[in-house]
Amino acid sequence: MTCDSVSGLIPLYFYGELPPDEEERVEQHLHSCAECARLMEQQRKLGAALDGRKAQVPPMLLEECRSDLMAAVQGGAPRSDRLAKGPWTLFLEAMGASFGGLGRLRQPVGALALVAIGFFAARFSLTTPGAVSVTPSPSDEVYSTVRSVQPDAGGHVQIAFDETHRRTLSGALDNPNIQRLLRAAAHEENPAVRVESVGLLKNEGASSEVRDILLDRVVHDSNAGVRLRALDGLKPLATDPGVRKTLAQVLLSDDNPAVRMQVVDLLVAHRDGATVGVFQDVVQKEDDNSIRLKLEKALKEMNASIGTF
Repeated sequence: MTCDSVSGLIPLYFYGELPPDEEERVEQHLHSCAECARLMEQQRKLGAALDGRKAQVPPMLLEECRSDLMAAVQGGAPRSDRLAKGPWTLFLEAMGASFGGLGRLRQPVGALALVAIGFFAARFSLTTPGAVSVTPSPSDEVYSTVRSVQPDAGGHVQIAFDETHRRTLSGALDNPNIQRLLRAAAHEENPAVRVESVGLLKNEGASSEVRDILLDRVVHDSNAGVRLRALDGLKPLATDPGVRKTLAQVLLSDDNPAVRMQVVDLLVAHRDGATVGVFQDVVQKEDDNSIRLKLEKALKEMNASIGTF
């Protein structure tokens, strides 16, 4: 991949939105290109800054969005009693201009509108006359997801919703709560979160629990960046027979050349007779010339043949 193509994919890669094969190609490029790695670091800083930002939302935005959505679904126009057009009105008009006359697209556009409504509703508390106000406390951000709405004949409404509270915890790496969250983060869906958490946990590899996490990530994580961070954490443990057995498994099965090269470095640095057969097997089918040459050199130094017999 070229630097131009990778720079355009970095935001999608950061948020885990790339297909696995394309994600792997981006990762390989990032490991070999300092400039693109710098852009990736800038993306991480931007993501952290955006996460810490609190948006100021007009109180009537959600009500306007709902009104405009209903008008669009019913085939009418947005309400005209406002002096200025709201952002949702402008969005609907733009969608109408783009897809006008294509009746078959009305349902997809409506679905997109519902997704946008969910986006706003999940992030901002509701403040409407006569309704219960769900307000975040100063230390928490509250995200509400409405699951059902049931009106009755008496004019009352029963709403079932889930609430999620986002909190921020700061502390030293040896803080038990920080450690607990880092261990949980190593299994999160977001690859950027896994990369950072494993990168911090690697310094605690002496712990049996952390060691098990590093071994699990190096074998099972779908993101090569996470696997490489886990390998960094396993370097001090490369003489351990259990760790070496797992590394040999990774060398035989991992499809990322950067990961395989790092595994080879660890196994060669602490070579033993148990790895001879693995090295011979890999040499016969390895496509990467650098890895193959390093394994051949290690076998010669161990007085072992290149092929298997």
